[in-house]
Amino acid sequence: MQNIDLSKLLSYALRHYPTELGLTLDAQGWVPVTELLTALQARDASISAQQLQAVVASNDKKRFAFSEDGQLLRASQGHSVEVDLGLTPVQPPETLYHGTATRFLDGILLEGLRPGSRQHVHLSPDQLTADAVGRRHGKPVILLVKAGELHRAGGQFFLSANGVWLTAAVPPQYLALENSHSAAL
Repeated sequence: MQNIDLSKLLSYALRHYPTELGLTLDAQGWVPVTELLTALQARDASISAQQLQAVVASNDKKRFAFSEDGQLLRASQGHSVEVDLGLTPVQPPETLYHGTATRFLDGILLEGLRPGSRQHVHLSPDQLTADAVGRRHGKPVILLVKAGELHRAGGQFFLSANGVWLTAAVPPQYLALENSHSAAL
């Protein structure tokens, strides 16, 4: 199995549908590595523990994390199943970014950013990352998120293990189009 295919399968199982591989995540989203390897083998995706470590280490977005003792694995964020990642609220930078496709812009301008099927809205620390995220969904547009203002108004922010900023929602008044010719939304 190719690393990209395995990464997609891990995302599917550890973020969205663990039961389809016969897995049960604990409250913090962890699954024992031995159980994961057995589940992969039953799905004809047999890999070694070393191959799993290589896939996790080489994932450019650091989507997965091993426990300190290396016995457990979980997705770093992006869950549609309820998990408690144990993240502590932190003060965000004044500005964060959200990349999306232009076809979603009208709805976002009306309703703000909502997590959809996930637990949190995902925000990027820089425009380059936000642009890459937006390109995955179509013609990209980058939104500036007035994270500092939202935080001062009571919004909570979390920083995941892989550097993705998370929050419950971003109301439209805390968004602006990313370009110097745009007015605040």
